[in-house]
Amino acid sequence: MVQTFTFSSFASSFKKARGANAMGEKTTKLIRIDLNQFKLHLYLKPEVELTLHFDTPSRRFYLSVIALVVHEMKKRGSITSIPLRKHIDVLALLNQTIGAAAGSSQKEHLLPRVYRKWKDALPDLENAPLFKVVGRKKRYDDLMDKVYKFSEGEKDNWANLFEYKGSHEQVRLRFSIDRLNASLEDVIFIYKGSPELENENGWEVFIANLKENLEDKSIPERVFPEIKEPESAPLQERGWLRLMPSRWQWTALCALIGIAGGAAALVVWKDKVFAPQVEVVSVEKMAFPLPDKPSIAVLPFRNISADPKQSYFSDGLTEEIIAGLTKFPSLFVVAHNSAYTYKGKNVKVQTVSEELGVRYVLEGSVRKVENRVRITVQLTDVIRGYLLWAESYDRQLKDIFSIQDEITIKILTALQVQLMAVDESRLLEKRTDNLAAYLKLLEGIGYTYEFSIDASLKCFEEARTLDPQFAEAYAREALAHLYNFLYGPSSNRWLSLLNATETARKCADIDDKLAACNMVLGVIYLVNREFSNAISEEKRAVERWPNSAEAAAYLALALQFSGRYEEAIREIERALRLNPLKPELALTFLGITYFRMGRYEDAITACKKVVELSPRQLPALLILALAYSSVDRKDEARSTIYKIRRIRPNFSAQDFVVITRDKTDADIDSILNELLNPKSKRKK
Repeated sequence: MVQTFTFSSFASSFKKARGANAMGEKTTKLIRIDLNQFKLHLYLKPEVELTLHFDTPSRRFYLSVIALVVHEMKKRGSITSIPLRKHIDVLALLNQTIGAAAGSSQKEHLLPRVYRKWKDALPDLENAPLFKVVGRKKRYDDLMDKVYKFSEGEKDNWANLFEYKGSHEQVRLRFSIDRLNASLEDVIFIYKGSPELENENGWEVFIANLKENLEDKSIPERVFPEIKEPESAPLQERGWLRLMPSRWQWTALCALIGIAGGAAALVVWKDKVFAPQVEVVSVEKMAFPLPDKPSIAVLPFRNISADPKQSYFSDGLTEEIIAGLTKFPSLFVVAHNSAYTYKGKNVKVQTVSEELGVRYVLEGSVRKVENRVRITVQLTDVIRGYLLWAESYDRQLKDIFSIQDEITIKILTALQVQLMAVDESRLLEKRTDNLAAYLKLLEGIGYTYEFSIDASLKCFEEARTLDPQFAEAYAREALAHLYNFLYGPSSNRWLSLLNATETARKCADIDDKLAACNMVLGVIYLVNREFSNAISEEKRAVERWPNSAEAAAYLALALQFSGRYEEAIREIERALRLNPLKPELALTFLGITYFRMGRYEDAITACKKVVELSPRQLPALLILALAYSSVDRKDEARSTIYKIRRIRPNFSAQDFVVITRDKTDADIDSILNELLNPKSKRKK
């Protein structure tokens, strides 16, 4: 009979094993870290076991990281978080020897690399990116992905073993075997001995041997004899000796060594000449935790043209660069709303880094004179205090597209972002061949920055008139109409929704892959109570615009209308992190979500924060009034309604239907009628 592995049976096995031991019977260690063959054995019962084989140099490195964490927990006598920075020298030794310097040989890159793998790759039992599951055959599902046959419970329990605190250089790791009802006594290291024998000092012997072999400049095969190739193999085909050059290759090899030496000298010279140009910022000073991926804020480019009106061009260019970077999921990009708060301010990059919680800051200036443009940009690593690169582009205005692409590529290269095929296709996405249409688009974006919606609408309409196939102009126009629907005068709100619908559908006919178009269509589906379609469109927007705080917020709005409140809150939290200095939209949607969950006090707290930041934010005021009424704070509710009517005298119960009501919300009408018509309520 084939037995099924479950983590619940694993836990019971530990209990049984301990019971047997108490009775004086022989018991076997249940978790073995084998540093001879680089296998992790989980012995559950005599007939059931799970073995994970870390079978490449890079994978061996990560089993050794697990062993290091377990060893340090054993030293402390408790299953606790281990700060890795204190052990950076040991990690460097492991990386250089058994890890073959896979991924990076520099100490500064080790901790972020370990953090990412501990967080994402090691917990993945199904796809097993860092080990082979011995004795488990893979199958192919409908999407042709290789997956192991594990239950959801097994995968979840395995994932929960890898806990972490902090990130990157400040990471603390915990191997939570206590979740399996195991103790540190149940873990044993195997090295240089029989697997049946306990080797309590196996880790110390293992590290000592690595140091000894490194000092002796021995090849890895001396440390791990089980991976030696047959002695009978010809010299050229054995191990590292197959890399021995022939006589004619020595000349080229010496030239390469000379080049490498020159490069090393250049690096040393650069480090001495180009000392940190800005004050180094500590992660501890940041208002938010540093993301687990390269994080960047793009400050509004300064307009240094003689004409102050040209600021629309610099603002639009800034937004286009942010929007371009936002497409890449391997980056963390602060929303333009938060970055725009620094416009016109003489702010230090250290302040930006601390307030936004990012490592990199991009600054720039723009001078536009007739048909020429001069753009200067510089990218700073604020944590290290280094200017990574600076560049000036003095080109004809018609080259603006290639300049933007060059800036984006330079940023991705400097931040060492690995691009997938889909990412590269995003870099090549076509805008328009009509320069006049594109300049009108930039002008419209600049007006949007200043909340001049009517002026921006006029520009977007002109842009699509100049190029009827300019999909982005349609998408931006649809967004502007959506803003008018949500926040504009009550007299034309429904006309704005109609215009948004028409423009978004025209955009989709030209290019259905624009995230802004998906976002608008999602809200339109919400108004029509087509919640499933709304969620689908908003998910497409998030997939195509993964760093957009706006897309995350509108996905949350769609999710909460379908009763998926916890998912909605997670998206709102992500939106708040992406746009920390302009949180009004996300906080409003958080208040809506709390209100619909019946968490009225939490809704009040969220909406009060919005009103403090933006006193004329009508959706937040409406939810605040409804929440006050729901907890019988009638006076505060009526006072809030009074504020709404001062902003919009003709306010009625039909306003903001998309925000507050669906077919199950019959009670909202009665609440609003009571607040809006208190005299008629008393007459009854």
